[in-house]
Amino acid sequence: MATTITALFDNRADAEAAKERLKSARVDADHVHLHDKSSTGYRESGYSDHEDRGFWDSVKNAFAPDEDRHTYEEGVRRGGTLLTADVDDDCIDEAVRVLEEANSVDIDDRSNQWRSSGWDYAGAGTVGAAGGATALGALGGGSDRDTLGSEREEVIPIVEENLVVGKRDVSRGGVRVRSYVSETPVHEQVRLRNERVNVERRAVDLPLSAAEGDAFRERSIDMTATGEEAVVGKNARVVEEVVVSKTAEEHVETIDDTVRRTDVEIDRDSDIDTTTGSASAPKPRDY
Repeated sequence: MATTITALFDNRADAEAAKERLKSARVDADHVHLHDKSSTGYRESGYSDHEDRGFWDSVKNAFAPDEDRHTYEEGVRRGGTLLTADVDDDCIDEAVRVLEEANSVDIDDRSNQWRSSGWDYAGAGTVGAAGGATALGALGGGSDRDTLGSEREEVIPIVEENLVVGKRDVSRGGVRVRSYVSETPVHEQVRLRNERVNVERRAVDLPLSAAEGDAFRERSIDMTATGEEAVVGKNARVVEEVVVSKTAEEHVETIDDTVRRTDVEIDRDSDIDTTTGSASAPKPRDY
């Protein structure tokens, strides 16, 4: 649901600056309007009414009492600029704070100054429920309502909040596992065998035997020496596994909060006939 808030500024530059600040406060800029003497519906004399709403026609959700509207109109007539903004309920506090800090006019003090200097509009009283030092009037949202059989109709919206509980993902921490390669020196011993060919000449003084009769033939002896050398090889084996996984669990969380509702209190004047439904005194409703 949207609510229209208002603020009066002494000049358009301050109003434009406040509009820009509202943009950064999550207020849709399409629903922020500035009204001054150049606005459609502005009138130099007189005040708006239910038949001719003046520049309030461009503010679809503005249904304020006559005295509130007429006080703002007087401010525009005296050279000020009126800002109106349709604001979602969850953004109202932020929007009001922005306008309070944006050099807005304290409309109650200003209207008192006007009356002390001769402004004699009898209906110009204290502005709105959110007036005072903030100079903001909260104007209830709704549809156009024409007054039938009465001089005027003023509407007080009954607003009720509902608690909406949702869910969002948040980080609860995590773990990162990475693998890397390290090198470790290894010392091993192996026994190796090497052969060596020795040639030795020995002095001998023996007679030649009959078996060695062919002692003068040519011959050769071949002998090869062998040796061992270390051969290094490697093999890989999986010796351990690191498993990363996560589990989920659910729990019920109880949310305790408060919601607001607009209530009305009706004081009946015993001098007013509340049963005839006359045009001058429409019968009030009970809530």
